Amino acid sequence: MADAYVALEGERVVEARARAPGTARGELVFTTAYTGYEESLTDPSYEEQVLTFSYPLIGNYGVREERFESDRVHPRAAVTREMTDDVAEWLEREGVPAVDHLDTRDIVTEIRDEGAMKCGIAAGPDATAEDALEQLAQCKHMSEHTDIGEQVSVDEVETYNADGDGSTVALVDCGAKGSIIESLVERDAVVHVFPYDASESDVADVDPDLLFISNGPGDPQNFEQAGDLVDTYVGDVPLAGICLGQQVVANALGGETEKMEFGHRGVNQPVRDLRSNQVVMTTQNHGYTVADPGDSLDVTQVNVNDDTPEGLENDELNIITRQYHPEANPGPHDSLGFFDDVLAMAEK
Repeated sequence: MADAYVALEGERVVEARARAPGTARGELVFTTAYTGYEESLTDPSYEEQVLTFSYPLIGNYGVREERFESDRVHPRAAVTREMTDDVAEWLEREGVPAVDHLDTRDIVTEIRDEGAMKCGIAAGPDATAEDALEQLAQCKHMSEHTDIGEQVSVDEVETYNADGDGSTVALVDCGAKGSIIESLVERDAVVHVFPYDASESDVADVDPDLLFISNGPGDPQNFEQAGDLVDTYVGDVPLAGICLGQQVVANALGGETEKMEFGHRGVNQPVRDLRSNQVVMTTQNHGYTVADPGDSLDVTQVNVNDDTPEGLENDELNIITRQYHPEANPGPHDSLGFFDDVLAMAEK
């Protein structure tokens, strides 16, 4: 007998087994990654989403805190074909509902056919299909989460590697993965992590060599303050961005962004560099993309599968952005050189 229910947009209800009890709602998305479940579940870019794993067994190498990308689980719920006790117990401690014993192939196919969709989940001994439908009815579109930056950003400035001898980086935290900060610190950068709504005067206090806009969840149009910083510093200080950061930079410089049908989430996305014609495999997690880069940015890399922009640059203005996650964690290390490139740009 089922003790968990997943209500999909259109009010189709799928029965499942409860592994961590509770109710939740969010945008239903999937990742094709077959490893890195700890990193995915702690990635702030999954805020306000329900994460479905297409790989059938989640938890086969345990749960280790040193792999976490933040200090908490960010998806509102987790959906798997089968989940080990380690992962289920971790999610229960975190208060995040989790379900398994359902056909995730069917879920993934529906998302690919219909697009990322709203969903509601109810799990536990007293859960009913009506509870899941009630959660679905209360679910918002991602663009309606206008305060999502506040949910994932630091509250005050945090400094890493204060005694470093490298470039001074002002990193605007729109939901930054910890491994982005680590990648900069490993290269001896002094990293000041600012709240998503930091002001020009806040950033000016550290006299940065580089302004870096991080990844994060939701619609880039809801990160206006980060865009204002880009507008302020462009041409004066080198700019870099990852994932949402690329979208924020594009919007600030006259480009346009749009919602994707079901996004890119996984560790096997092929990206082609238009200058070298080299293809690298990348880690990705985004539901929005740059539709038009505007006149100030050149598209230098594209996704092999759908030609969406994966890299934007302006050599004269010292701007380099990437739609994918060059820090990997999890994923291939093909693109780690991004951090060397942006810090070299700052040192110039």
